[in-house]
Amino acid sequence: MDTVEVVVAVIGRAHGVRGELTLTVRTDEPDRRLRKGVRLRASDPDRSFVVESARWVSGRLVVTLGGVADRNAAEALRGTVLFADVPRDERPEDSEEFYDRQLIGMAVELADQRRVGVVSDVLHLPAQDVLSVRTDAGERLVPFVRELVPHVDAEAGVVRLADVPGRVDDRAIDDGSNTGSKQ
Repeated sequence: MDTVEVVVAVIGRAHGVRGELTLTVRTDEPDRRLRKGVRLRASDPDRSFVVESARWVSGRLVVTLGGVADRNAAEALRGTVLFADVPRDERPEDSEEFYDRQLIGMAVELADQRRVGVVSDVLHLPAQDVLSVRTDAGERLVPFVRELVPHVDAEAGVVRLADVPGRVDDRAIDDGSNTGSKQ
């Protein structure tokens, strides 16, 4: 099975004295990626763990990992990045959502289906996700919201943008106020 490595969490402080750990979650699907029985790999490739239990405590995910028996062992793992191998063709449960790996490399088209670039990255900013689009004129940032990106066809590998002049190309916005003469 063809898989892809994804970051799912970073180990935080120990929780209690029995080896429980708090995690800083780095996945939109923690109940899927960090549930009991899931095997996770540490940033040190020789270390892996199986999630023995997972529960939410005051908005933080607290887990028990196999082989982490006490507070000292838990504290020694602080800052460790945890990875999961997921099937490359796996899709989010919600059909309106996309994984970054699905979007990166997709062709970007304008509303008239004219190709203008390729998605080179997905930025997760506090206000919203943003697509970084590589165009002939350089990188352009497009907020990944329905008003600006009304159509994503994962099967065809195409992201279609709304007709917003200047968003990814250098078309000028002409609202009739620019007459070209100075007064």
